[in-house]
Amino acid sequence: MRYLTAFLLVLLLAFTPSCKYFKGKKLFGKKDRVMAEWQAKQDSIRVADSIRKVQDQLLAIENARLDSIRITNEQELVQASRYNIIVGSFITPEYARDWAEEYRTRGYDTKIIKMEGTRFELVSAESHESIRRAINRLNQFQDTVQVDAWIYIKQ
Repeated sequence: MRYLTAFLLVLLLAFTPSCKYFKGKKLFGKKDRVMAEWQAKQDSIRVADSIRKVQDQLLAIENARLDSIRITNEQELVQASRYNIIVGSFITPEYARDWAEEYRTRGYDTKIIKMEGTRFELVSAESHESIRRAINRLNQFQDTVQVDAWIYIKQ
């Protein structure tokens, strides 16, 4: 009886169709579809994660650019807060730009400073760190360039 059972089992295995037959009948295909769907979901998650990383990198670059612009603007404000030798003050911005260009052609490092609390724009021919240096330079400036020049200290 044992041999008969073993013999029948061998015959059954020999004559049964291959795995391709069962896959064609979709007996084992459900797990494959679930696995394919899971892999597709994982791929989409991976792509979304990659896109998010690139967006984060671009955001970091943009923030760095904005920080550098902010730092530059702060440095310009610090430069404008020095002791400035003023050669003209104008309400009309066009006149201030023209006057600044006039002094720029003479070789001065001109800046246009917005006077706080007013509509005036001041044209600065020079700016200095110390008040002593600014006063000495103002005296020379009044003697040689423009008598009406004055010092503006921006707080």
